[in-house]
Amino acid sequence: MPPTPPYAHLTPDAVLDALDSVGLGTDGRLLALNSYENRVYQVGREEGPPVVAKFYRPARWSDAAILEEHAFTRELADLEIPVVPPLVLENGATLHEHAGFRFAVYPRRGGRMPEFDRPETLEWMGRFIGRIHAVGALKPFAHRPVLDIASFGEEPRDFLLGGGWLPADLLPAWKSVIDQALDLARHCFERAGHFATLRLHGDCHAGNVLWTEGGETPGPHFVDFDDSRMGPAVQDLWMLLSGDRGSQVRQLADVLAGYEDFREFDPRELHLVEALRTLRLIHHAAWLARRWDDPAFPVAFPWFNTQHYWQDRILELREQIALMQEEPLWPS
Repeated sequence: MPPTPPYAHLTPDAVLDALDSVGLGTDGRLLALNSYENRVYQVGREEGPPVVAKFYRPARWSDAAILEEHAFTRELADLEIPVVPPLVLENGATLHEHAGFRFAVYPRRGGRMPEFDRPETLEWMGRFIGRIHAVGALKPFAHRPVLDIASFGEEPRDFLLGGGWLPADLLPAWKSVIDQALDLARHCFERAGHFATLRLHGDCHAGNVLWTEGGETPGPHFVDFDDSRMGPAVQDLWMLLSGDRGSQVRQLADVLAGYEDFREFDPRELHLVEALRTLRLIHHAAWLARRWDDPAFPVAFPWFNTQHYWQDRILELREQIALMQEEPLWPS
């Protein structure tokens, strides 16, 4: 028998019952929001504004790791850094359980995706990431992992090979290119030498930033610390960069102009940018494979595991091999 999908029993009634169980008094309005790893809903209430409920994917994080994420975002919010922490409800908790599902409730925040093509936006982003990192460097996570080559590169590679995901005719080419890519990633880490690790957002791309123009706190609001972990500071910076090399150099200069108002950046970490991008690409392919028993994934990613998909991944890794052999980006 195929495994039961992880969210098979998370029906609309179950979502509403879960929020009612923590005293939020729902009114029946329910809107599914864009999320694949977890399930996230905007839920209407009989009294007060709607809230956002996140139901954590079963067996992904321990309770201690989730609570560590909550504590980090609360620590940031208490210092008036614009993040969205979970609500502390009447029972004094941020993590709740109902019908076998763990969940947290957040205030609803509006906003749009930021425009990273504007220098002032990148500098503003840099300032707030610098503030996040200044706090993140004060102490380490105890229950969350470190971003490294073993967990984001070697283990995902082995998972894909062990699961037979690769077409037989592409397997030799993929094995050759991924091993070469990981060798070069290790070389990039060696070139960087010793660098500090700190508590990160971990997945700091445009989709996890809400930008507001008015109100008491205009500018970026950082959401979804679900991938928060230990790692080098540059992990939260490189995903803000796009375009050709010249464009990325200019964008990096803008980001660091704001970042270094609050925290010094170690330039040796620039050796890691293309290595981290490579690891993310490998990890993403394995993530899709791991989640393929969740019915939402074949619907959302129908192109995964096709012949064309793996051909593109081979080409992508070859491009990364070339980029990792170039000199790192240096802000002008």
